[in-house]
Amino acid sequence: MLSTGLPQGAVPKLERPGPLRERVYEALLELITTRALQPGQHLVESELAGHLGVSRQPVREALQRLNTEGWVDLRPAQGAFVHEPTEEEADQLLTVRTLLEAEAARLAAVNADKAGLDALLGLLAQGKLAVAKDDVDAAVALNARFHAKIMELAGNAVLAELAAQVDRRVRWYYTPVARQRGDQSWIEHGELIHAIAAHDEQLATRLMREHTEHTRRSYHARKES
Repeated sequence: MLSTGLPQGAVPKLERPGPLRERVYEALLELITTRALQPGQHLVESELAGHLGVSRQPVREALQRLNTEGWVDLRPAQGAFVHEPTEEEADQLLTVRTLLEAEAARLAAVNADKAGLDALLGLLAQGKLAVAKDDVDAAVALNARFHAKIMELAGNAVLAELAAQVDRRVRWYYTPVARQRGDQSWIEHGELIHAIAAHDEQLATRLMREHTEHTRRSYHARKES
C-alpha cells in the first residue's frame, strides 16, 4: 500500500485505447469520487505514477486538470491534495440536484414504458440486496444507476446533460452517508417507481424532491452521528 493510503485493489485498470493523460485523469477521478482517495489526502505524483504504471508527466497533467475542476487543491511548496468540500459547496450542489431530479421524475411519470419500469424494479432489487450485504460501494453505484435511469426515462437531453455534470459530485457526497441512508433510501426508490408507474406527475415530483432532500440533510448531519 502506498503512503497515499490507497486500499488494495482500489485502483482501476487503465484501458490501453485513448490518450494516456485522459485515462490517468479518469482513474484518479474515480478514486476521488469513490473516496478511495479521501478529502484532504496528500497526492504524491511519484507514488500515484507507480501505482498506475505510468510516468509522472500524465499524472501531473491530470492533477492540474483536476485542480481546475475543483477536485484537487494545488498548494505552493506543499503539493496536491484532494479537495475538502465545504458544507456550503455541498449544499449548493445537492440543492441543484434536487431541482434536476424532481423534474426528471415528473417527466419519467409521463414517458416511462414497461421496459423502463422493469429496469427500475431490477435496480431496486439489486440495491436492496447490496444494502442487506452491507456492500456500500455497490449500493452507491446502484443508486447512481437508478437515478440515471430515471433521467433517461425523462427523455430530455438538455436535462440529462446538466445532470451528468453534477453526477460524479453527487456520488462523492452520497458515499459517506450511504450506510446511514441504508434501506430507507431504497424504500423511497420503491415509492418513486409506483408513482412513475401510475403516471402521477405531481406525486413523482414530490417524492423525488423529498428523497433528494433526505440525502442533503443526511450529508449535513453526518458529523453529528
